Amino acid sequence: MSIKNVFIYYKNFGFKLLGLLCVLLGIIGVALPAMPTTPFLILALACFARSSAALESWLLNHPRFGKTLQHWRAHQVVPVKAKYAAGIGMLIGFIFLLYNSPPAWIIALVAVVEVLVMAYLISKPSAPPKK
Repeated sequence: MSIKNVFIYYKNFGFKLLGLLCVLLGIIGVALPAMPTTPFLILALACFARSSAALESWLLNHPRFGKTLQHWRAHQVVPVKAKYAAGIGMLIGFIFLLYNSPPAWIIALVAVVEVLVMAYLISKPSAPPKK
């Protein structure tokens, strides 16, 4: 076995492992209001696209998440419901952060990151283009 084949094997293994971890975090995000689901599934899809056609197909054809991921892949669509859920989840997380009294620079950093994430989400279309 050549070094190139070994590298490819471990790269694929790493992407599969990261993809599965992202799916697990996405599933946890379904139950926890402050944890997102969609970003983890989008990351999992990217990992599977680089490592496993079978897992990529499974995720794209999933009965609950498949349509959303297909729209993301084709048009970078973020549904309105997902935008609201992300905003509410980030707000809840930010309130918990404030409740724990961290240093001011952490509050400012988290606030800036959350505003940038929401600006990015808002900039994305909410529905696929009409044909």
